[in-house]
Amino acid sequence: MPYLFTSESVSEGHPDKVADQISDALIDHFLAYDATSKVACETLVTTGQVVLAGEVKSEAYLDVQEIAREVIRKIGYTKSEYMFEANSCGIFSAIHEQSPDINQGVERKNPEEQGAGDQGMMFGYATRETENYMPLALDLAHKLLIELAAVRRENKEIAYLRPDAKSQVTIEYSDDNKPVRIDTIVISTQHDDFAAEGEMLAKIKEDMIKILIPRVKAQLKPELQSLFNDQITYHINPTGKFVIGGPHGDTGLTGRKIIVDTYGGKGAHGGGAFSGKDPSKVDRSAAYATRHIAKNLVAAGLCDEVLVQVSYAIGVAKPCGLFIDTRGTAKVKMTDGEIAKKVEEIFDLRPYAIEQRLKLRNPIYSDTAAYGHMGRDSKVVSKVFNKGKKNEKKVEVELFTWEKLDYVEKVKAAFAL
Repeated sequence: MPYLFTSESVSEGHPDKVADQISDALIDHFLAYDATSKVACETLVTTGQVVLAGEVKSEAYLDVQEIAREVIRKIGYTKSEYMFEANSCGIFSAIHEQSPDINQGVERKNPEEQGAGDQGMMFGYATRETENYMPLALDLAHKLLIELAAVRRENKEIAYLRPDAKSQVTIEYSDDNKPVRIDTIVISTQHDDFAAEGEMLAKIKEDMIKILIPRVKAQLKPELQSLFNDQITYHINPTGKFVIGGPHGDTGLTGRKIIVDTYGGKGAHGGGAFSGKDPSKVDRSAAYATRHIAKNLVAAGLCDEVLVQVSYAIGVAKPCGLFIDTRGTAKVKMTDGEIAKKVEEIFDLRPYAIEQRLKLRNPIYSDTAAYGHMGRDSKVVSKVFNKGKKNEKKVEVELFTWEKLDYVEKVKAAFAL
């Protein structure tokens, strides 16, 4: 029997994502000036206020207030009427030194024996559903908001948009798990005040359906474009007026959008957030490593869909276990347990090995903090920190290394594909 599946996304101006982006900007600055930095940084944003808290072990000294303001400015909170504005908001820092009790369990004389920064289980997932091996509903939800932000910054076709927004996409699947059509699209976007509320709702709905949706469709392959139809149910700003938004409308916290950050509910999640954590925290690094494994297994033709789980004990380098679930789509005559044993031989999942393989001791994390950590394009970019200041630093980094298909041939060879 056909079924429906839904995923959501939130924009860079959503209060939780504002918090994530500030936390990851701090991580990047610490790593740019001291690649050995150990950081766990949380951010809270509310009306006119930013609170920074967390633990740091680093040789770098940062102007955390200016870093936070620059992030807020870049997102687009630059007007006083938003009640949260880059230049005027208060910023309180309660960042302090990392506990030596935790540090002694992580650092080792032999770097390769570096222990996991915490216990827990992490998951990676991949599916043939899209070109980037991501679940389709989440991929479309992200694309809607990425394009909405582009429209907002252009300030031409739609001139009333404000930074906060959410999207949701529901897809109907056939009995054999193939997407058949888009059933429902939900878009809630913050906007400037209108003189007439009735006209406002009609105008926003018309612009989302006639301007935003065609721009997103144009980015898709024909088979995905065909999923859009005249029977889609649209809920555009279903609560009505959405002038009050962002941190003024709702308090934001780091790590509250972990399903948006990963697989939209299609794959599992261990529960640990990513943003604000340096790569010694396996909540982050091992989640990237398992995505890297999952994507390469599917791309190599081992299976059509796979969920990968790894688990750790704090202070211990070797994982407690590796679990593979191919959801019955494996193309080899092996059990999932046998596949897992062979995957362990291909991918070293000790924390230090993950950091080295995926180049995680670089300032790459600001780019992950909105629109998902998975399914993004791996590319080399140049970054400048503290531009125009005495301590200005330029670095070249490779983003989203866990999205590379650099282990496909190794997987094929190991499984005789």
